Amino acid sequence: MGDTTAAFDAVARIRRRERSIGYWIALDNPVGTERIARLGYDYVGIDAQHGLLDYKGWLAALMAIEAGGRSAGLVRVPANDLTYIGQALDAGAHGVIVPLVDTADDAAAAVRACRYPPEGGRSYGPMRAGLRIGPAPAQANAHVLCAVMIETLTALDNVEAIAATPGLDGVYVGPSDLTLALGGASSTDPALADALDEAALKVVAAAEAAGIAAGIHSPDGATAHRRLGQGFTFATVSSDLVHLEQAAAAHLRTARGTDTART
Repeated sequence: MGDTTAAFDAVARIRRRERSIGYWIALDNPVGTERIARLGYDYVGIDAQHGLLDYKGWLAALMAIEAGGRSAGLVRVPANDLTYIGQALDAGAHGVIVPLVDTADDAAAAVRACRYPPEGGRSYGPMRAGLRIGPAPAQANAHVLCAVMIETLTALDNVEAIAATPGLDGVYVGPSDLTLALGGASSTDPALADALDEAALKVVAAAEAAGIAAGIHSPDGATAHRRLGQGFTFATVSSDLVHLEQAAAAHLRTARGTDTART
């Protein structure tokens, strides 16, 4: 069993609304994930919703993050579903990010799925999690992070009620889906930048009023820094897949001696 002190501390910092920075894993590449986890990010998020990993990939990625020894491993589960959330936590995730949560009832269901009875409805069978977080239900309940995504107009309308859900640790903005929901022609439509900022600030205010963490995904470090300056308390930077492509393209342009677009 590895030392989980750093991961526990990272989760506690997020819950205390202390500034935290994470990274996103979309590739089934545990060796690469381990390298990322050694860099000093507060958390590493595994994208089980849109990423290219199956359940064995989640497990391998979580083991790689633990081997890195510096970050908490979070999983964005495929859906707000008791089975998916339980699988991620049983595999050793220190928390989950739950997509497409539209109402306070949805948020309450996510919280319930993260907690053992009597606080919740998580089925007992921690498997690998018993080595990392402890087999005692009360200990697991105390350490597991539950955050839900705000990425639809319905969720935005209900964000104050969602943020006030008992037991919820954080809300997390999905800017791509929220941009589309606001009427964007693409997930990064610059014409919707101001509207997205307005929506983001509404989420920040709701989280602050409820005393919970406010997170957001960011395409790069500069954007993450700006979002933290807006009041978000944690921000995720890009992903391994995006950075692999960007780095390879940049080196190709340099080798060719040109700054033109990639071919």
